[in-house]
Amino acid sequence: MAEHEHVRVAVIGSGFGGLGAAVRLRREGITDFVVLERADGVGGTWRDNSYPGCACDVPSHLYSFSFAPNPDWPRTFSGQEHIRAYLEHVTDVFGLRPHIRFGAEVKLMRWDGERLRWEIETAGGTLTADVVVSATGPLSDPKTPEIPGLESFPGKVFHSARWDHDYDLRGKRVAMVGTGASAIQIVPAIQRQVGRLTLFQRTPPWVMPRMDRAISAAERRLHQALPFTTRLRRGLLWGIRELQVQAFTKHPDELGLVERLAKRNMARAVKDPALRAKLTPDYRIGCKRILLSSEYYPALARPNVDVVASGLGEIRGSTVVAADGSEAEVDAIIFGTGFHVTDMPIAERVVGAEGVTLAETWKGGMRALRGASAAGFPNWMTIIGPNTGLGNSSMILMIESQLNYMADYLRQLDVLGGRTALDARPAAVDAWNHEVQERMKRTVWNTGGCTSWYLDPSGRNTTIWPGTTAEFRRATRRVDLAEYEVVRRPGALAAESGPVAGRQSGAAV
Repeated sequence: MAEHEHVRVAVIGSGFGGLGAAVRLRREGITDFVVLERADGVGGTWRDNSYPGCACDVPSHLYSFSFAPNPDWPRTFSGQEHIRAYLEHVTDVFGLRPHIRFGAEVKLMRWDGERLRWEIETAGGTLTADVVVSATGPLSDPKTPEIPGLESFPGKVFHSARWDHDYDLRGKRVAMVGTGASAIQIVPAIQRQVGRLTLFQRTPPWVMPRMDRAISAAERRLHQALPFTTRLRRGLLWGIRELQVQAFTKHPDELGLVERLAKRNMARAVKDPALRAKLTPDYRIGCKRILLSSEYYPALARPNVDVVASGLGEIRGSTVVAADGSEAEVDAIIFGTGFHVTDMPIAERVVGAEGVTLAETWKGGMRALRGASAAGFPNWMTIIGPNTGLGNSSMILMIESQLNYMADYLRQLDVLGGRTALDARPAAVDAWNHEVQERMKRTVWNTGGCTSWYLDPSGRNTTIWPGTTAEFRRATRRVDLAEYEVVRRPGALAAESGPVAGRQSGAAV
């Protein structure tokens, strides 16, 4: 990129959120924008996670943009390669490549209160922007636990999101650390080729069968010939999940039937009562994300797999030692231990109007007005921000709602005119966050008796949205200027109408 380039909007990241923002900007008639991407290709988490068995646990026709339906999905639940290909297709069809700057990892973003713009330092140069849309996503920076002795392990070590495809697992003794969504896909994918697999489990997940199948050629021809059938299929998938929300958010006891179904699913594949005991959760189903796999339990029952239910405690040379003292010799360690979700590294690199970082502002927990705007950070928005995650449906629905909000935010800036910025009022952020947290108290994610990555270190759920996607769509349809302070360039209004402050109430506009 050119030195000191200036754009109206800088989008950070080229996953679903960033590409969706870019498409929406173009549809709004805005072409003065860039997409800053640290890697050398688009796709976000679907570019980075290429481990064996990687796939989505949301049906394909729901896990795609409403404005870019794909009638040609090959399976009901798509694999990583198909989702990444879809995002490449969206990039090309909507002409986004000229806007993307690859190898442009953001090092620092600082608000310039004099010029009302963001100064952005990247690995590819510097630029300024009137508005920043941060779409780095919560599943972008892998989290590896600090295990005593790890640095001296002589074998191979990598995280599931940074899979080493050059390392041959055949015949190797492998330790898999973690039992989240990635691990339950990796385990059956590698179990047949490794010599021995030791799974370190701290908390067993609830696992339901994955009702995946190939989508027939006849179905695909129908969707191509009659596009409304694709929309109908998507609508049915969406509606079913909307009806499920109340069980998660208001009536967790209704999930008991689902628990019984999950236990039957386990019993069919795992005949050993001792292994079943290890794999049976002691918390309400739904407290952690319900995982989908028809192959996980059968893989764990194979003779070359050991399940250690006490977690990994330390490493002594090539020996991995569980918290219960049991040991295993391994050649490789694979961490399926998730991501920095409630402590996103990008927050350390955003410096707001008061000279403090977003990480410092969020030290007591992430919070943002309608999941998008943080107080003290004018003209800065985030896609998939605090309390916008879902426990049972497609994040693309939430992303599109936030894109509606972004579009109206930019329209409001146009209406206000001149050098103008919008800064979320602390009271508005507090009110929104209070309502969300009050609603969260009844949900299965807070009452289900588990510790999950949805919760921050203080135990607050700053990740999940405690309602339906339709509710969130209504809440983000328009920007309410009363929730923002309108910030004008110092002296700009004084020249027009006498002495006034640099900030003025949105309610007075």
